[in-house]
Amino acid sequence: MTLPLPAAVADLLGRIDTLLGKVTMYRLVTSVLLALAGVSFTLAFAGVLDTTLFGPAQMAASLVVLLVTSVGSNLVLGLVWRRRPHSESAVITALLLWFLYWPADEPSRLLWLGAAAVAANVSKYVLAFRGRHLFNPAAAGVVITILAQEVVGVAPPDRLYTTWWVASEPLFWFVLAGALLVLMRTRRLGTGLVFVLVAGVLLTYAGTALGSSVGDAVRLIAYSSPVIFLAGFMLSEPLTLPPRGRQRAIVAAVAAVVYAWPLFSAAALGRPAELWVFGSTQELALLAANVVAFALAPRASIKLAFTGMRPLGGDAHELTFAPARPLGFAPGQYVELHLPHRRPDSRGVRRMFSLVSAPSSPDVRLGVRIPDDASSFKQALATLSPGATVHATGVWGDFVLPRDPARPVLLVAGGIGVTPYLSMLRDAIPNDAVIVYGVGDGAVPYLEELAATEVPVVLVSPSAPDVLPDGWSHVASPLLSAEVVAGPVAALVPGLSSRVAYVSGPPAMVDAVAGALRGHVPSIRTDHFAGY
Repeated sequence: MTLPLPAAVADLLGRIDTLLGKVTMYRLVTSVLLALAGVSFTLAFAGVLDTTLFGPAQMAASLVVLLVTSVGSNLVLGLVWRRRPHSESAVITALLLWFLYWPADEPSRLLWLGAAAVAANVSKYVLAFRGRHLFNPAAAGVVITILAQEVVGVAPPDRLYTTWWVASEPLFWFVLAGALLVLMRTRRLGTGLVFVLVAGVLLTYAGTALGSSVGDAVRLIAYSSPVIFLAGFMLSEPLTLPPRGRQRAIVAAVAAVVYAWPLFSAAALGRPAELWVFGSTQELALLAANVVAFALAPRASIKLAFTGMRPLGGDAHELTFAPARPLGFAPGQYVELHLPHRRPDSRGVRRMFSLVSAPSSPDVRLGVRIPDDASSFKQALATLSPGATVHATGVWGDFVLPRDPARPVLLVAGGIGVTPYLSMLRDAIPNDAVIVYGVGDGAVPYLEELAATEVPVVLVSPSAPDVLPDGWSHVASPLLSAEVVAGPVAALVPGLSSRVAYVSGPPAMVDAVAGALRGHVPSIRTDHFAGY
């Protein structure tokens, strides 16, 4: 049994989700990293950061070199591999590397910084499998650069190792706030928490075993180790994580053990682990996590040929694609489409959509809202010609039915949030399911198909259709709100306290409804539709 969530908290979370949902993941990460860079410059000018080690001039020089070499090399590599480069990803890579190395203004060190950025971008194309890079680019760039320095035999004073200077007490709260925003937007908060908790426990044990107090050990972890930065900005990268939550928890735990191993081994075994040429295990932890992620769920770029679109009523449409090879997924999961197009707006060239088709279907179907003020991405999607190729970066999600088909379920949907349930119902109708479906005035997407399943539906809308299908109930309300769910809707759902609840739709609605259901159902799973 879960505890009820206060209405004010649910409302606040809904507002945050709605705001974050209006920004793409890449744009949010870029914005947060740029904000952290701005804070770092401000603290350096104010003398809060230790400018005896580096100053604003070195910071600026390093940042410019990393941005120019990262974006430039990404453009060149895109031309060589005949792919449209993702410039924002190259900017993120440059910013991450900037926080990992001591800033410098010496030509030799700036040269190596640029080499790290180039190596990071090369890894996206060379260390890849079926069009998807295998390793976190920034971590790969660091490791490649270290190995190259060893092969070239650069003199020790010129060797370039990471220091992760972002891990400092003055920056801690800014890093923590930024990491939480990114983890919330990417729905990877659980993954980040597993990493932080496992690494924190191991490092705290090691610190106390080596003579520190618990308080000093925790403060050292928080202020002098990059555990929060690594969890929020690097481990959370979706393209290098497996699709299911349990798999991501395993990956995070592996990364934490590798990360903490040198100090833990010193405490537990009496001697620190040998790191060969590596000064730290942060990058090795990320690469180890990437290897485990690939082993748990091999990744592949997915080619989809557009075959047609049909209206569902209002601004809702169903798009159909023919996959180049069968697409393996579980009903309720989603794909991320990558659709480069002319003059993309700030919402980017990638978007996530729940799969509407059943896994056994030869087609891939997606339900999409295309409003009048749609993003440039959705406008490009709406004007696809038959035969046009769209790429999907992968399949993700834990929004799947219980393994036990006899487990009663409650499926709550707001608007186009009904799409994952269509995949579930097309695959195998649960033995005991009730659908709560909130729509605005006008057409009810998938009304005929939902009616044909004979699953009971509680329709929440300002007015009922002219003919309400058999087994359907109607609640007159303009919104599927917490109050409506806790009142008239709950009264129409038999055996509510025994049902696993699923809630899918706009972020504010999902958080409000989930908050109203907590304490009244055994468990709740949510799926947020950003809607842009």
